[in-house]
Amino acid sequence: MAEEIRESSLADTVFNPEPGEKILREIRSDKATYWRDHGVMAVLGMGVVGMVLAFIGSDHVAIGSLGAVLALAVRGLWLYSEQMKFRWVLSNMRLVGPGGRQVYLLELEKARRLFGDIQLITKSGDKHLIKHIRQSDHLVAEIEAARDKRAKRKGA
Repeated sequence: MAEEIRESSLADTVFNPEPGEKILREIRSDKATYWRDHGVMAVLGMGVVGMVLAFIGSDHVAIGSLGAVLALAVRGLWLYSEQMKFRWVLSNMRLVGPGGRQVYLLELEKARRLFGDIQLITKSGDKHLIKHIRQSDHLVAEIEAARDKRAKRKGA
């Protein structure tokens, strides 16, 4: 009997636990943080477009600024459903993300807050971004605690 193999999409997180691996937490994007981040981008976009148009002497500063806000609102609406599908899994051994991304905790050099996101940097220099996270400071501390616990267990 043939086994059906399904192609995964970019948003799929496939977590196949290794022997002894336990899930500590599932990480998903936060809706309120997503919209707050887009609001901040819209205000910054409005300001930048307004300054550029004023600098070049355009009579359409207000319309250009409004256009920037509307463009970022459309972007937010367009990407919303895709972003809310993204999921990361924190286990006692690694972080597994969408599209086959994974970071072993012993390979994690740094986890840091980057606005409403979390940036993961490996010892080899690879960078991953977990986007739109509520209470990102707490999650960074949780990731670092899992890494430190793993290092103690392995004697690294």
